Amino acid sequence: MSDLVRAGLIQQRWTGDKDSMIANAVDAIGKAASQGAQVVCLQELFYGPYFCQIQDADYYSYTEGIPDGPTTKLMQEVAERHGVVLVVPMYEQEQPGVYYNTAAVIDADGKYLGKHRKNHIPQVKGFWEKFYFRPGNMGYPVFDTAVGRIGVYICYERHFPEGWRALGLAGAKIVFNPSATSRGLSEYLWRLEQPAAAVANEYYVGTINRVGVEPLGENDFYGQSYFADPRGQLVGEAASDTEEEIVVRDLDMGRLAEVRDLWAFYRDRRPDSYGPLTEA
Repeated sequence: MSDLVRAGLIQQRWTGDKDSMIANAVDAIGKAASQGAQVVCLQELFYGPYFCQIQDADYYSYTEGIPDGPTTKLMQEVAERHGVVLVVPMYEQEQPGVYYNTAAVIDADGKYLGKHRKNHIPQVKGFWEKFYFRPGNMGYPVFDTAVGRIGVYICYERHFPEGWRALGLAGAKIVFNPSATSRGLSEYLWRLEQPAAAVANEYYVGTINRVGVEPLGENDFYGQSYFADPRGQLVGEAASDTEEEIVVRDLDMGRLAEVRDLWAFYRDRRPDSYGPLTEA
Protein backbone atom coordinates (compact mmCIF):
# COMPACT_ATOMS: atom_id res chain seq x y z
CA MET A 1 0.00 0.00 0.00
CA SER A 2 1.27 3.47 -0.90
CA ASP A 3 2.28 5.84 1.90
CA LEU A 4 -0.20 8.37 0.45
CA VAL A 5 -3.95 7.93 0.74
CA ARG A 6 -6.09 10.43 -1.15
CA ALA A 7 -9.26 10.90 0.90
CA GLY A 8 -12.46 12.84 0.33
CA LEU A 9 -15.27 14.43 2.35
CA ILE A 10 -18.64 15.39 0.84
CA GLN A 11 -20.24 18.47 2.42
CA GLN A 12 -23.87 18.89 1.32
CA ARG A 13 -26.86 21.20 1.71
CA TRP A 14 -30.40 19.80 2.09
CA THR A 15 -31.98 19.72 -1.36
CA GLY A 16 -35.57 19.19 -0.26
CA ASP A 17 -36.02 15.46 -0.86
CA LYS A 18 -34.26 12.15 -0.33
CA ASP A 19 -33.86 11.17 -3.98
CA SER A 20 -32.09 14.39 -4.97
CA MET A 21 -29.84 14.21 -1.90
CA ILE A 22 -28.76 10.72 -2.95
CA ALA A 23 -28.25 11.84 -6.55
CA ASN A 24 -26.21 14.83 -5.33
CA ALA A 25 -24.03 12.53 -3.22
CA VAL A 26 -23.49 10.02 -6.02
CA ASP A 27 -22.43 12.84 -8.34
CA ALA A 28 -20.07 14.25 -5.69
CA ILE A 29 -18.50 10.83 -5.11
CA GLY A 30 -17.83 10.59 -8.83
CA LYS A 31 -16.19 14.03 -8.82
CA ALA A 32 -14.05 13.11 -5.80
CA ALA A 33 -13.00 9.88 -7.52
CA SER A 34 -12.10 11.84 -10.67
CA GLN A 35 -9.71 13.83 -8.46
CA GLY A 36 -8.10 10.58 -7.37
CA ALA A 37 -9.92 10.04 -4.08
CA GLN A 38 -9.53 6.47 -2.83
CA VAL A 39 -11.85 6.78 0.17
CA VAL A 40 -14.83 9.11 0.57
CA CYS A 41 -17.09 9.84 3.55
CA LEU A 42 -20.56 11.42 3.42
CA GLN A 43 -22.15 13.54 6.17
CA GLU A 44 -24.29 12.25 9.04
CA LEU A 45 -27.75 11.00 7.94
CA PHE A 46 -26.68 12.12 4.48
CA TYR A 47 -29.87 11.52 2.47
CA GLY A 48 -32.25 13.45 4.73
CA PRO A 49 -32.68 16.72 6.52
CA TYR A 50 -31.38 16.80 10.07
CA PHE A 51 -34.86 15.92 11.34
CA CYS A 52 -33.70 15.71 14.97
CA GLN A 53 -34.41 19.42 15.28
CA ILE A 54 -37.98 18.32 16.00
CA GLN A 55 -39.63 15.20 17.41
CA ASP A 56 -41.94 13.77 14.76
CA ALA A 57 -42.55 10.07 14.15
CA ASP A 58 -43.14 10.75 10.44
CA TYR A 59 -39.35 10.83 10.04
CA TYR A 60 -39.13 7.17 11.00
CA SER A 61 -39.98 6.67 7.33
CA TYR A 62 -36.39 7.63 6.46
CA THR A 63 -35.11 4.34 7.90
CA GLU A 64 -33.65 1.58 5.74
CA GLY A 65 -32.12 -1.80 6.34
CA ILE A 66 -28.33 -2.00 6.33
CA PRO A 67 -26.93 -3.74 4.32
CA ASP A 68 -30.13 -4.93 2.62
CA GLY A 69 -31.68 -1.51 1.97
CA PRO A 70 -31.68 0.27 -1.40
CA THR A 71 -29.16 2.99 -0.52
CA THR A 72 -26.52 0.54 0.69
CA LYS A 73 -27.00 -1.52 -2.48
CA LEU A 74 -26.70 1.59 -4.64
CA MET A 75 -23.56 2.73 -2.85
CA GLN A 76 -22.00 -0.70 -3.31
CA GLU A 77 -22.46 -0.22 -7.05
CA VAL A 78 -21.02 3.31 -6.86
CA ALA A 79 -17.99 2.12 -4.86
CA GLU A 80 -17.26 -0.64 -7.36
CA ARG A 81 -17.78 1.67 -10.37
CA HIS A 82 -15.24 4.20 -9.09
CA GLY A 83 -12.95 1.86 -7.16
CA VAL A 84 -13.37 3.92 -3.99
CA VAL A 85 -13.96 3.01 -0.35
CA LEU A 86 -17.17 4.63 0.97
CA VAL A 87 -18.42 5.59 4.43
CA VAL A 88 -22.18 6.07 4.12
CA PRO A 89 -24.10 7.39 7.17
CA MET A 90 -27.82 6.48 7.15
CA TYR A 91 -30.88 6.02 9.36
CA GLU A 92 -31.02 2.27 10.02
CA GLN A 93 -33.99 0.07 10.84
CA GLU A 94 -32.91 -3.15 12.53
CA GLN A 95 -36.54 -4.20 12.97
CA PRO A 96 -39.82 -2.24 13.18
CA GLY A 97 -39.48 0.29 16.00
CA VAL A 98 -35.74 -0.28 16.52
CA TYR A 99 -33.69 2.41 14.80
CA TYR A 100 -30.02 3.45 14.84
CA ASN A 101 -27.86 6.30 13.57
CA THR A 102 -25.48 4.21 11.50
CA ALA A 103 -22.66 4.40 8.98
CA ALA A 104 -22.08 1.58 6.49
CA VAL A 105 -18.54 0.93 5.26
CA ILE A 106 -18.10 -0.37 1.70
CA ASP A 107 -14.80 -1.45 0.18
CA ALA A 108 -13.42 -0.28 -3.17
CA ASP A 109 -14.64 -3.46 -4.89
CA GLY A 110 -18.21 -2.83 -3.69
CA LYS A 111 -18.09 -5.35 -0.85
CA TYR A 112 -20.07 -4.38 2.26
CA LEU A 113 -17.63 -4.57 5.19
CA GLY A 114 -19.83 -3.68 8.15
CA LYS A 115 -21.25 -0.74 10.07
CA HIS A 116 -20.81 1.52 13.06
CA ARG A 117 -23.86 2.42 15.14
CA LYS A 118 -23.64 5.70 17.02
CA ASN A 119 -23.10 4.89 20.70
CA HIS A 120 -23.52 8.33 22.28
CA ILE A 121 -26.96 9.87 21.69
CA PRO A 122 -27.65 13.52 22.63
CA GLN A 123 -31.00 14.91 23.83
CA VAL A 124 -30.77 18.69 23.91
CA LYS A 125 -32.71 21.48 22.21
CA GLY A 126 -32.47 21.12 18.45
CA PHE A 127 -30.78 17.71 18.77
CA TRP A 128 -33.59 15.44 20.01
CA GLU A 129 -31.82 12.24 18.98
CA LYS A 130 -33.08 9.94 21.72
CA PHE A 131 -36.53 10.25 20.12
CA TYR A 132 -35.13 8.66 16.93
CA PHE A 133 -32.21 6.38 17.83
CA ARG A 134 -31.27 3.59 20.19
CA PRO A 135 -27.67 3.76 21.43
CA GLY A 136 -25.33 1.63 19.35
CA ASN A 137 -24.59 -1.92 20.42
CA MET A 138 -21.62 -2.84 18.21
CA GLY A 139 -18.77 -1.13 20.04
CA TYR A 140 -16.10 0.65 18.01
CA PRO A 141 -15.30 -1.47 14.96
CA VAL A 142 -12.34 -0.86 12.68
CA PHE A 143 -12.55 -1.94 9.05
CA ASP A 144 -9.85 -3.40 6.81
CA THR A 145 -10.24 -1.59 3.50
CA ALA A 146 -8.33 -1.06 0.28
CA VAL A 147 -6.77 2.05 1.88
CA GLY A 148 -5.95 0.40 5.22
CA ARG A 149 -7.71 0.29 8.56
CA ILE A 150 -10.37 2.95 9.08
CA GLY A 151 -12.84 3.75 11.86
CA VAL A 152 -16.01 5.81 12.19
CA TYR A 153 -17.16 8.00 15.08
CA ILE A 154 -20.44 9.87 14.52
CA CYS A 155 -21.00 13.55 15.45
CA TYR A 156 -21.78 13.87 19.20
CA GLU A 157 -19.44 10.95 19.89
CA ARG A 158 -16.49 13.26 19.24
CA HIS A 159 -16.99 14.73 22.72
CA PHE A 160 -16.08 11.36 24.30
CA PRO A 161 -12.36 10.48 24.32
CA GLU A 162 -12.86 6.80 25.11
CA GLY A 163 -14.16 5.84 21.67
CA TRP A 164 -11.42 7.74 19.88
CA ARG A 165 -8.89 5.72 21.88
CA ALA A 166 -10.70 2.43 21.27
CA LEU A 167 -10.44 3.02 17.52
CA GLY A 168 -6.73 3.75 17.82
CA LEU A 169 -6.11 0.65 19.90
CA ALA A 170 -7.88 -1.38 17.21
CA GLY A 171 -5.41 -0.09 14.63
CA ALA A 172 -7.31 2.69 12.84
CA LYS A 173 -5.12 4.89 10.65
CA ILE A 174 -7.96 7.22 9.58
CA VAL A 175 -11.11 7.93 11.59
CA PHE A 176 -14.07 9.65 9.95
CA ASN A 177 -16.46 11.78 12.00
CA PRO A 178 -19.60 12.52 9.95
CA SER A 179 -21.61 15.23 11.71
CA ALA A 180 -24.58 17.60 11.72
CA THR A 181 -23.64 20.41 14.05
CA SER A 182 -24.79 24.02 14.27
CA ARG A 183 -23.10 27.37 14.54
CA GLY A 184 -24.63 28.60 17.79
CA LEU A 185 -23.96 25.41 19.74
CA SER A 186 -20.59 23.93 18.88
CA GLU A 187 -18.61 25.97 16.38
CA TYR A 188 -16.09 27.01 19.03
CA LEU A 189 -15.22 23.33 19.53
CA TRP A 190 -15.11 22.32 15.88
CA ARG A 191 -11.43 23.02 15.22
CA LEU A 192 -10.38 22.04 18.73
CA GLU A 193 -11.73 18.57 19.47
CA GLN A 194 -10.95 16.63 16.30
CA PRO A 195 -7.34 17.86 15.90
CA ALA A 196 -6.84 17.10 19.60
CA ALA A 197 -8.19 13.58 19.05
CA ALA A 198 -5.85 13.13 16.08
CA VAL A 199 -2.90 14.12 18.31
CA ALA A 200 -3.90 12.04 21.34
CA ASN A 201 -4.51 8.92 19.25
CA GLU A 202 -1.87 9.43 16.55
CA TYR A 203 -4.00 8.99 13.45
CA TYR A 204 -5.76 11.10 10.82
CA VAL A 205 -9.25 12.44 11.42
CA GLY A 206 -11.64 13.43 8.64
CA THR A 207 -14.58 15.41 9.97
CA ILE A 208 -17.65 16.39 7.92
CA ASN A 209 -20.49 18.82 8.58
CA ARG A 210 -23.47 19.88 6.46
CA VAL A 211 -24.24 23.49 5.51
CA GLY A 212 -27.26 25.77 5.59
CA VAL A 213 -30.43 26.40 7.57
CA GLU A 214 -33.05 23.70 7.00
CA PRO A 215 -36.86 24.16 7.11
CA LEU A 216 -37.25 22.10 10.29
CA GLY A 217 -35.51 24.54 12.62
CA GLU A 218 -33.08 27.38 13.16
CA ASN A 219 -29.89 25.30 13.33
CA ASP A 220 -27.30 26.92 11.06
CA PHE A 221 -25.02 24.11 9.93
CA TYR A 222 -21.60 25.66 9.41
CA GLY A 223 -19.73 23.20 7.21
CA GLN A 224 -15.97 23.65 7.61
CA SER A 225 -15.23 20.00 6.88
CA TYR A 226 -11.53 19.13 7.09
CA PHE A 227 -8.80 16.57 7.67
CA ALA A 228 -6.46 16.82 10.67
CA ASP A 229 -3.12 15.05 10.81
CA PRO A 230 -1.57 13.35 13.88
CA ARG A 231 0.23 16.57 14.76
CA GLY A 232 -3.12 18.33 15.01
CA GLN A 233 -2.58 20.38 11.88
CA LEU A 234 -5.21 20.77 9.17
CA VAL A 235 -4.33 19.10 5.86
CA GLY A 236 -5.00 21.98 3.51
CA GLU A 237 -7.84 24.39 4.22
CA ALA A 238 -11.19 23.60 5.82
CA ALA A 239 -14.23 23.71 3.55
CA SER A 240 -16.60 26.67 3.24
CA ASP A 241 -18.90 27.49 6.15
CA THR A 242 -21.82 28.25 3.80
CA GLU A 243 -21.45 26.29 0.55
CA GLU A 244 -21.41 22.68 -0.59
CA GLU A 245 -17.90 21.40 -1.16
CA ILE A 246 -15.88 18.32 -2.03
CA VAL A 247 -12.72 18.16 0.09
CA VAL A 248 -9.96 15.91 -1.32
CA ARG A 249 -6.62 15.72 0.47
CA ASP A 250 -3.49 13.54 0.43
CA LEU A 251 -2.84 11.86 3.78
CA ASP A 252 0.75 10.74 4.33
CA MET A 253 0.57 7.47 6.23
CA GLY A 254 4.31 7.62 6.81
CA ARG A 255 3.71 10.48 9.21
CA LEU A 256 1.92 8.10 11.59
CA ALA A 257 5.11 6.15 12.29
CA GLU A 258 7.10 9.36 12.73
CA VAL A 259 4.65 10.71 15.28
CA ARG A 260 4.29 7.43 17.13
CA ASP A 261 8.05 7.15 17.44
CA LEU A 262 8.31 10.71 18.74
CA TRP A 263 5.25 10.76 21.03
CA ALA A 264 4.95 7.20 22.28
CA PHE A 265 1.47 7.59 23.77
CA TYR A 266 0.53 3.96 23.15
CA ARG A 267 3.73 2.74 24.80
CA ASP A 268 3.22 4.98 27.82
CA ARG A 269 -0.45 4.20 28.43
CA ARG A 270 -1.32 2.86 31.89
CA PRO A 271 -4.49 0.77 31.43
CA ASP A 272 -3.77 -0.90 34.77
CA SER A 273 -4.56 2.46 36.42
CA TYR A 274 -7.74 3.22 34.48
CA GLY A 275 -10.12 0.80 36.19
CA PRO A 276 -12.13 3.51 38.00
CA LEU A 277 -13.11 5.02 34.64
CA THR A 278 -15.40 2.06 33.96
CA GLU A 279 -16.61 1.69 37.55
CA ALA A 280 -18.16 5.13 38.02
